[in-house]
Amino acid sequence: MSIAAQIPSRFTLTVKDVATTAGVAPSAVRFYEQHGVITAHRTAGDQRRFDESAACRIKVAKVAQRVGLTVREIADVFVTLPDDPEPQDWQRVAAVLIDEAETRTAALQAYLDEMLSGARLCEIDNRIEVPD
Repeated sequence: MSIAAQIPSRFTLTVKDVATTAGVAPSAVRFYEQHGVITAHRTAGDQRRFDESAACRIKVAKVAQRVGLTVREIADVFVTLPDDPEPQDWQRVAAVLIDEAETRTAALQAYLDEMLSGARLCEIDNRIEVPD
């Protein structure tokens, strides 16, 4: 059996297709693949092919990066997503991102409050408890 015959039929999109749909450069598609955010299968000619969820995963990853997650953290969140995510799967991802955004917002607000309090800036970090 050839390599191309082993690729699941839903893997039809090229790097360019995914990049265009996700609104990113082709190099970003390769970056997200390298870091485990999206997955590609290789054709017999060694070309990458992605499924329909790849562009959506990149769009969600960009939101998660704005929240402050690293690409590694995003890949860890996505590891629980099935190959063909349903709306409820994305809701679970949204819940994680919302929780993380709220935690980070609270920490930033605590830092802002401390800076506004007139405290010595070099002592602020020691006075704020940031949850892990």
